[in-house]
Amino acid sequence: MVREGLVGRERNLDPNTSPRAFFGSELRRCRKRVGLSQPQLSERTTYSPDMIGKIERGERPPSPEFVQQCDEIFGEDGHFNRLYQFMLRTPGPAWFARWLEEIEPRATVLRTWDPLLVPGLLQTEAYARHIFSREPKISSDEVEERVQARMLRKTVLERGDPPAVWVLLDEGILRRSIGGPQITRAQLEYLLEISDRSNVVIQVVPFSAESTVGLTGAFILAELPGGEPDAVYIE
Repeated sequence: MVREGLVGRERNLDPNTSPRAFFGSELRRCRKRVGLSQPQLSERTTYSPDMIGKIERGERPPSPEFVQQCDEIFGEDGHFNRLYQFMLRTPGPAWFARWLEEIEPRATVLRTWDPLLVPGLLQTEAYARHIFSREPKISSDEVEERVQARMLRKTVLERGDPPAVWVLLDEGILRRSIGGPQITRAQLEYLLEISDRSNVVIQVVPFSAESTVGLTGAFILAELPGGEPDAVYIE
């Protein structure tokens, strides 16, 4: 018999520190409720006891397959899937979570400028994955977590009454290869495709413009309904 203490010592985890920590605390709660050890849960899922321990401690994100398995094993009727979707929508610090949850989905107009990369709202999955994978010391799990969160942001463009989107790009973005010709071509084709929508305008600042104030960094400005003040996110 493998004792749980040999797999990984449990430590107290504040579920309020992040959505990932809350998911982990709920996993631990349900696992103990049904009387399963980490090795026993491992036998019924595709994850090792060590990985389950890391998920419970908030050190690793779960996969969609593992989330579905948890709902089935614990009879939670989609509870873990809802937690997972919330976790994808809220990567990073609390202030950015507020932008994703309260501001961007309600915006009537989004104006964005970027001097280096295609804005996140218009990135293809492959383009985003390549960008995230180039960050130092990032794990493959963290890359996928960020990619899925970025793709989820794009649902704002598919809602019944989508915002007007005005995108300003530096010419260098269109000429710079990201991830090789295939990924770059697909990204440019997506920009052409989405620019055909009546609510999307994409403009390019040419090299001939030389130095501009916007070269210091990217930003996105959101106009909100009901006379609320505009909100801005500066990178």
